[in-house]
Amino acid sequence: MLGRGGAGSHRRAAAFPIGNDLEEWMGRRRIDPAAASDPAADPRFVTALARGLELLRCYRPTDRWLAHQELARRTGLPSATVSRLTFTLSAAGYLKHRPSTGEYALAPGVLSLGFSMLTNFDIGRLARPYMEALAEHTQSAISLGVRHEASMVYVAHCRGTARLILGLDVGTRIPLAVTAMGRAMWSASTAGMREMISRRLRAAQPAEWPALLDGLKRAERQISERGYTSSESEWEREIAAVGVAIDLGDGREPLALTVGGPSSRLHGTLLHDDFAPALMNTARAIVASIQAAEWED
Repeated sequence: MLGRGGAGSHRRAAAFPIGNDLEEWMGRRRIDPAAASDPAADPRFVTALARGLELLRCYRPTDRWLAHQELARRTGLPSATVSRLTFTLSAAGYLKHRPSTGEYALAPGVLSLGFSMLTNFDIGRLARPYMEALAEHTQSAISLGVRHEASMVYVAHCRGTARLILGLDVGTRIPLAVTAMGRAMWSASTAGMREMISRRLRAAQPAEWPALLDGLKRAERQISERGYTSSESEWEREIAAVGVAIDLGDGREPLALTVGGPSSRLHGTLLHDDFAPALMNTARAIVASIQAAEWED
C-alpha cells in the first residue's frame, strides 16, 4: 500500500558510526536510560529550574488563564514557591500576568522553544509523507508521539478530510497508560524504562495503578500476538485508536504512531483488518526511510 519512497529510499541503510564517544550512548547494545540513578539526587540537579518547568507543563491544551491557587494545586508546590516561579517566568517572557484577576497564561517564549524543537525534529519531517498517505487512506487522525515523564506528547500530526476527526494537534499531551500511543511505546521499551514509568504512574495514581498495569500488560500481549495495540473507549469513551512503536533499533527511546478517531466509526473489521495493517506498513516504511536517510540526532 505504502512504498518506501523518498530520495535514497532504495539504498541499503548505512550503519551508524561507532566510536569511543558513541559506544557508551548508543553502541552495539541497547542502553537503558532508566538504569541511571535518580537525577534529582545528583548535585548538578537544579530543583528550582525543574519546578519552573513543571509549572509550565501543568497547562493543558484547553487552558488559557490559570489562577495562582490553581497552579499551586496542579503542581503541588507551596503558594510562596509558585509566587516566585510565576514572577521569574513572567519576567523571562514565558508567562504573562493579568493583574486584574491575578491569573497567568503561557507567553510566546514557550511557543518559540516548541517551534525551535519541532523545526529541528527531523523524524517528524521524514515521517510526514507516510503519515499523510495513511491519513488519506483511513480518513482518520495520524499522530506521532514521544514519551515525556508518564505522558505522551504529539510531535507530528495530520488528518484526513472526514468531518468527524480528532481535534488534537502537535504539542498535545495525553496519558501513557490508557492510550494506544502510550501502550505501544511501553511495549517496545526496555525493562528498566518500564520500571521507571511504573514508579511514576504508581506514585501519581495509586488507586488506579492495578487497572493501569493490567492494560499495559494486555498491550504487551497484543503486540506479541498481532503486532499492534489498541485503546477503544478506554481513554475517552468517544475515541478509539490503534498504535505501533517506531523503534530505530539504535538505543534511542521508541516513539509511537497511531491511527485514531471516533469510536463510532473506528471499530471491528475496519479498525483491525484494514487500518491496523496499514498502520504497521506505514511504521515499517518510516523506519526504512529514516535509516536510508542516514539520519543522526
